[in-house]
Amino acid sequence: MQKTRIEWCKSPDGRLGWSSNPVKGYCPMDCKDKQGKSYCYARRLYDRYGWDKTIRFDPDELATWGKAKPGDKVFVGSTIELFGEWVNTEWLELILTKVRYCPKVTFIFLSKLPVRLNIWFRWPDNCWVGATATNYSMAVQAQKSLLSVSDNVVKFLSLEPLQEAIPGDDWLVGIDLIIIGAQTQPLVLPKLEWVEEIEQSADQLGIPVFEKNSLSKLLQRPLRQEYPKYTLTDKGREYAVPH
Repeated sequence: MQKTRIEWCKSPDGRLGWSSNPVKGYCPMDCKDKQGKSYCYARRLYDRYGWDKTIRFDPDELATWGKAKPGDKVFVGSTIELFGEWVNTEWLELILTKVRYCPKVTFIFLSKLPVRLNIWFRWPDNCWVGATATNYSMAVQAQKSLLSVSDNVVKFLSLEPLQEAIPGDDWLVGIDLIIIGAQTQPLVLPKLEWVEEIEQSADQLGIPVFEKNSLSKLLQRPLRQEYPKYTLTDKGREYAVPH
């Protein structure tokens, strides 16, 4: 486990969050832009440094979670898709068992395969469970899948990189947080109207919006970096107010 500068992993008092990869290896999912060019930073790291690409479970990684303090966030699976068929279900069960032993730490899971997020009847209360969507069809499928996830967790959509307009608001119903970001390395900014339309819909439904730092050149104003509006006593959710 190591510190991460991912903005939405910070604690409410501004402490950096953590990233942890108990499943290691070369992710079979290659993220690509609209021109078909890969932008997966994790694959680039494996290629650049010659890391072992074998997909495997590292139980020693779970032992490092003791570094996290109450209120910290841990992004689990930052370099690999945890919900693909290449990840053994027993590994996931061990990960979630460890999550339950750390009830005062928030663990964040983000998937590009949201149809597999409801593989468990009930997630631990101290989880954020999210899905990535870069376009309208992905957003609709992600929201539909997240609705089938138990309501004790924070459900979020990560629209990063936002590659096209996502109109309407039906796909936002039941979502607790929207994260919006641009493609980085190289930087490819979305259109301003795409961001504004999504945020207007989110505001109408009272959904917090978190704008990643990659949007700063586009927006030319202070970023909105809001968190889910829940307390520890409300469905086990972690954060009380946006900041």
